[in-house]
Amino acid sequence: MDPQTVVSLSVLLGMISPCLMRSAPRLSFPLGSPGRVVTGFYTPDVSNTTTLLLSDDAATLFVGARDAVLSLDVSQKDGIVMRGQLDWAPSEKDLGDCSMKGKDEADCPNFIRVLQFLNSTHIYACGTYAFSPRCTYINTESFSLVTGPGGKPEEGRGRCPYDPYQRNTAITVDGELYTGTVADYKGNQPVISRHLSEGSHVDLKLDDTLGWLEDPTFISSSFIPTEDKIYFFFSEEGREYDFIEKFTVSRIAQVCTTDVGGQRTLQRRWTTFAKAQLLCQAAGQLPYSVLQDMFTLLPPEGGHADDTLFYGSFSSQWSATSGRSAVCAFRLGDVKAVFAGNYKVLNRDTLRWSTRVQEKVANPGECGLHNASDNTLRFIKDNFLAEESVQSVGQSVTLESDEQLYTQLAVQRVPSATGRDYTVLFLLTESGFLHKAVLLEKGAHIIEEIQVLKRPQPVKNLLLSLSKGVVMVGSSEGVVRVPVANCSLSQSCADCVLAQDPFCAWDPASAVCTDASTLPANAGQDVERGNVHEACQELPVTRRSRLGHKLPTGELVSVSLNEVVRLQCPEASLHAQRHWERPNSHLDPQIYLQLQDGSISFLASPVTLGHYLCLSTEKGFKQTLAVYQVRQKTSTTPQPTSSPPPPRSHKPALPTPAATTEQATSSSTRPHPGQIEEGLRKRTATMLPSEPHVSSRPTSRTFSLWPDHAEPPAGGDQLLLARGQTYLKELVVVSVLLALCVSLLLTLGLYRMRQRCRRRTAPQVGAGGRDSERGAAHEREALRGGQSPHGPDKQNGKANGTPKDSNGHLPNIPM
Repeated sequence: MDPQTVVSLSVLLGMISPCLMRSAPRLSFPLGSPGRVVTGFYTPDVSNTTTLLLSDDAATLFVGARDAVLSLDVSQKDGIVMRGQLDWAPSEKDLGDCSMKGKDEADCPNFIRVLQFLNSTHIYACGTYAFSPRCTYINTESFSLVTGPGGKPEEGRGRCPYDPYQRNTAITVDGELYTGTVADYKGNQPVISRHLSEGSHVDLKLDDTLGWLEDPTFISSSFIPTEDKIYFFFSEEGREYDFIEKFTVSRIAQVCTTDVGGQRTLQRRWTTFAKAQLLCQAAGQLPYSVLQDMFTLLPPEGGHADDTLFYGSFSSQWSATSGRSAVCAFRLGDVKAVFAGNYKVLNRDTLRWSTRVQEKVANPGECGLHNASDNTLRFIKDNFLAEESVQSVGQSVTLESDEQLYTQLAVQRVPSATGRDYTVLFLLTESGFLHKAVLLEKGAHIIEEIQVLKRPQPVKNLLLSLSKGVVMVGSSEGVVRVPVANCSLSQSCADCVLAQDPFCAWDPASAVCTDASTLPANAGQDVERGNVHEACQELPVTRRSRLGHKLPTGELVSVSLNEVVRLQCPEASLHAQRHWERPNSHLDPQIYLQLQDGSISFLASPVTLGHYLCLSTEKGFKQTLAVYQVRQKTSTTPQPTSSPPPPRSHKPALPTPAATTEQATSSSTRPHPGQIEEGLRKRTATMLPSEPHVSSRPTSRTFSLWPDHAEPPAGGDQLLLARGQTYLKELVVVSVLLALCVSLLLTLGLYRMRQRCRRRTAPQVGAGGRDSERGAAHEREALRGGQSPHGPDKQNGKANGTPKDSNGHLPNIPM
């Protein structure tokens, strides 16, 4: 690439501003939430339970861990029970040799990285075994280790990585093991190979000297029976792009299971190996080039094999100019078309790729080339990279996120109540959350997120059981199991429809949200739009019969006047918009403060007493989440009716400042905005959530509407008249005290003016001394009036000014 092109690419990276689909989950369940129960298996003796293998009946889960292989019973819904444990740890000598090689002691145990069924009775297992890979057999009936034909564990070179942090892939077909890993201690020899071959088949691998792989990171592998091919998915360095910086690309490679190698050329080497680039790219953005995980979704029953979809989770090499993660789907028919097209040619002298110009001798990747001529096989050796890239379905991304990095994924095709199939994605984030998303015509909709891990994990594994309807996650903490859906969480038809979950639908007969596969087509469900008014046709009738023309009582909140009230509002979903309403009244923003958590806060006054409704709007449907009735507290010291009332004092007691403030507030029909803001500012700063005026969150939701003709509750002057109280005496006392204070301030001001005039007419003798340190600041300022900045004037050896008593206050002030 010329320098001008490099500069143009750099400018492009800085100018692109992608528009990402920032779809947040509708519901979020932290770890331990009762709505989404997570069943876990944890044991302090075993860690790094990351390799998972599920039996055909989905009743037993085999787990590869650190120095052990576990057999777990996952047939019960209420828990996971261990059936057996096989300890397989390196000897002390092996651990010592690993440490002598300079490896960390924590990396020297045997980490099980390969677990595959060989047949109905045996499992093939491989582990890192102190940086010296070993493989063995496990009898599933007795759950015991079985040595190989040599009587000891087999050499695991080329079958399992040396380093526990290196990713690998393995799959068994007809008793043969196909792997993608590294075949040397330093990890510099990547290899795709076949092992355990018998009969006419021989073990095969890639030629180490041909450069068929460029520092790959193996992700996954899949077998397509109709094609007799195994597809490998990995990321590697794209040498066909001549960039200054290393450019990572995602690949799909293929080999035929019938390959037996060449007769003279490519002996014991693959003759059907070919690879192509997977292009996951949104319109106007840079591609997502780093592959994280891949899942194969077979076509529906009776569908064509070309409709097989490969769903991949990708991340971006340029995180500053694109999102963090994206999901793309690739069709098998498109993959076959790319492999059947033209190929690039590799110049062995310059190690540069170019478009093929010579005559096409053979189709690389075609099965049956092991009997081809030497000339054809030499052509295969130099033409194994497809010229075209495999485009994603629709040439766009299926799901895109700039907030989450999806490390693992599983995909399921789910039939809805209407008979239409929907694709559901289960995505595991690096922060330990499981996202469930459904693919709609307008894009992906994230139904919920469930926290499954206590802390972020570097290595994870995701396994989907269709028969049991659960998702299993393997991590260094343990193994957890999550049901694919919990329909009973929705308590109403509206919640069931708004979830847009193809697993769930509303049963009008039993009035519950349940499994959609067991319901008829007229069940309440709208996965595509979530339209409540159409899917829940009986809901408006239920409202009218429930409410009629009366106002719901709601939760009673007793408050005192002039105190801060805070009303909580439950959250229907993260997609709903919440707001507050009052019957026939406007919520003045100068009086009411609506907070970010959905609650409302205000100062209690006769005007703010009454009913409050918190409503939410989602997809055009409005529902009431909470109803409150705010009333003034009654007397806290009620008198017993059996005893006579106490004698009434003839001398009225002076009201306390707090009582005076409350009475003054009660005498007005509307609180002043400045008073309310000041009260909110002072009281909210010290208010605790446990105070009696802060209402608790309701445990249930009331789906109701407010009648337009309902009468508002009594308030204002009607409330004062009903109480029969007057404050004439208190008003007189306050007025007298106010007059005395004003007279005192005027007298003090006149006295200070007189003193200033006297000092100005007195002769100035000199300066010296300083103010008394015990005097107040405003007193020193009054005594310093008219003096020079060097000190107070003195006359007859004393400070010229008003003398102070021993406490530093002005003496003999006339009252």
